Amino acid sequence: MSKWPKPYPLALLIALLAILPVGVLVSLASDSAQLFDTHNLRVLGNTLALVVLTIVGSVIMGVPLALFTAYVQGPLKKLWLVLLAAPLALPSYIGAFAMYFSFGRGGEIESLTGVPTPAVSGLWGTALIMSLYTYPFVMMTTRASLLSQDASLVNASRLLGLSLWRSLWRVVLPRASNSIAAGALLAALYALSDFGTPAIMGLDTFTRVIFVEYNAFGLSQAAMLSLQLMVIVALVLFLESRVGGATERPGRHLTLWPARWQYFTMLMSFLPIVAMAIVLPMAIFMVWLVREGTGGFEFSYAWNSAYASFLAAIAAVVCALPVAHAAIAGKAGRLMERITYFGFGVPGIVMGTALVYLGLQLPFLYQTLALLVVAYVLRFIPLAVGSIRTTAENLDASMVKAARVLGASPREAFMRITLPLSLRGMVAGAALVFLEAMRELPATLMLGPTGFETLATYMWRVYEAGYFGRAAVPGLLLVLLSGLGLILMLSGERRAEFTLSEDERR
Repeated sequence: MSKWPKPYPLALLIALLAILPVGVLVSLASDSAQLFDTHNLRVLGNTLALVVLTIVGSVIMGVPLALFTAYVQGPLKKLWLVLLAAPLALPSYIGAFAMYFSFGRGGEIESLTGVPTPAVSGLWGTALIMSLYTYPFVMMTTRASLLSQDASLVNASRLLGLSLWRSLWRVVLPRASNSIAAGALLAALYALSDFGTPAIMGLDTFTRVIFVEYNAFGLSQAAMLSLQLMVIVALVLFLESRVGGATERPGRHLTLWPARWQYFTMLMSFLPIVAMAIVLPMAIFMVWLVREGTGGFEFSYAWNSAYASFLAAIAAVVCALPVAHAAIAGKAGRLMERITYFGFGVPGIVMGTALVYLGLQLPFLYQTLALLVVAYVLRFIPLAVGSIRTTAENLDASMVKAARVLGASPREAFMRITLPLSLRGMVAGAALVFLEAMRELPATLMLGPTGFETLATYMWRVYEAGYFGRAAVPGLLLVLLSGLGLILMLSGERRAEFTLSEDERR
């Protein structure tokens, strides 16, 4: 019988902890008799309608922007890529908060300009905001596919008489259909799991109703709704796993040099998207900051966010190390890694419901910072696992073998060679976990210790109290942190593009 690799026992333990919330929810939901009723069906209808509208909106916005950023050459091309990808890094509740208090009768836009505007709320308002903050999923996945396509087929279709737009429609986009579908399914997952935007917009989706049941001490019904939501999430994840990537050999991609007026027209058509998703929230928060100053904001809230997120980042990296190395060691390890990804697909509100019940059974954990950190780790450990595994896979195995030949023990070789060389991936994974934990709203609301306010929860409190002007400082700080996340994401893309160009030259 072959001996298990050393990372396996710890990786198995972490994988079991990752699926613990499911067992907790099943146990808790067994006390609920209401599997489906009229209210549940209405919530299901609202949730599915939001998902469908989000998919449609994100595709309508994302595909043209992918074509523009991939093929069109012009001034400030890199700047436009950053601006158009920026909503991906922003939590959608930032946009929901700004738009809810900006539009409609008595909103900030009417107060500042005197121009009446329609209210942004309900299903259509929620779908608009979701589309604005999820279209980058479609844009980035589609763009990656477009950059890998060889332009020779487009050139051939042009020689055969097709116009440029018909060539794009009939030759380019069908080859990118899988990538478009993958981005659309990511947008659907975001719409299913988001709590802040439907709650602010007043739309009864699963996430909002689960939180209402939790506040009404209906943990059993909240667990039942959580399991129903998880079934939908699992279905979307299954569909996402069945969507294959591009299989064609990368080639020199298409390059378009439009006339100046054409380039300007394209920019003007995309400008409303940037204005609604980025400029408007920033402008509104700045207006509130000038008008009300720091208000009742205490910078201890920022410290609380940073402290809890830092603990989660360190814990996530420590837990991710054995999982990442187990995934490299064999098939069983890869299965354990896939299990840990479960937490990233579970909405924060669902994770919070499960861990609240677990905390009630273990009073020494209930409403403690430790339980909140556990929630962060279970939710975001895949970010750390992915970064560490990618770095570890690229290490030269001959260095470890040489150390063993020179007399180093396996532990010494790991500590002196593998671990230091994996440091870059560990730091990147910790940074991603830190940024995501800083922005997490529902799990923090449900699991944070009494009186423990973070940037995200403080914004929620001022929304509930109607003191929206006090959201300026936390809102701007969250935008700044999201900008750091965007820099990390785009720096990774630049490294990928550099690798691709090097391969092409070879």
